[in-house]
Amino acid sequence: MSTDLYAVAGNPVAHSQSPFIHASFAAQCGQDLVYERLLCPLDGFKTSIEAFVARGGRGCNVTVPFKFEAFALATRHSTRAELAGAVNTLRFDANGWWGDNTDGLGLVHDIEHNAARPLAGRDILLLGAGGASAGVLGSLIHARPARIVLANRTADKALALQASHADWAAQHQVALQVCELSDVEANAVLGFDVLVNGTSASLSGAGVPVQGQVLKPGALALDMMYGAAALPFLDWARAQGALPRDGLGMLVEQAAEAFHIWRGVRPETAPVLSALRERLAQT
Repeated sequence: MSTDLYAVAGNPVAHSQSPFIHASFAAQCGQDLVYERLLCPLDGFKTSIEAFVARGGRGCNVTVPFKFEAFALATRHSTRAELAGAVNTLRFDANGWWGDNTDGLGLVHDIEHNAARPLAGRDILLLGAGGASAGVLGSLIHARPARIVLANRTADKALALQASHADWAAQHQVALQVCELSDVEANAVLGFDVLVNGTSASLSGAGVPVQGQVLKPGALALDMMYGAAALPFLDWARAQGALPRDGLGMLVEQAAEAFHIWRGVRPETAPVLSALRERLAQT
């Protein structure tokens, strides 16, 4: 029998840590698989994935800028993917192409287990209303915080995201509110327990788009970015007396959920996250 084939598909993709993560999971769980990087032309995602499946691909992770195209290609979707309108995990089998979005579950698991911060009953500030925030909002709601304030530079995209998640929020009894970034302080009231940065501010080198007083003392402040891009945010969080966290734990946790979707076994993430931090510290 041939070794099962998986990949991370994106553009760019050379920087991806997914091959290391999934090779570590496979070794830990005794799974026979090969995991590679799949660089897709910006106008050739569908063709690239079809060719990958034709040569035996069983599943793939999808990264920027193809998560919305992956959603369109999947013939079936999880609730998480439907809420996000985007797919970061594809599974190919006899029943068709299954699309899921594991970003939000990865974020929540990292916050609640790795950072030991339960979200139930808490106040959460989610910055940004783009694809990153759309991918995690459904899972944040599922964790049943008391309130999520979705703050964006302009309100239009945030209002659209609020509308698409309104029924889900009502089902879980979560207050889902919207404001512009310039009005966050007015909506902070007693402050937020958790801040999640889903904006592109870290990538562009811009400063954190809110003031530190929006955080409760000892709050958790998490940037979905990791590596050098996240360092200014982490420094800002420390200066506010917050617990700083980057997106590396989220990366490993979302990969673990994808691995479970493909292989039916759930790997231990702690040793892989530790090894990945050590690996990146040496580069």
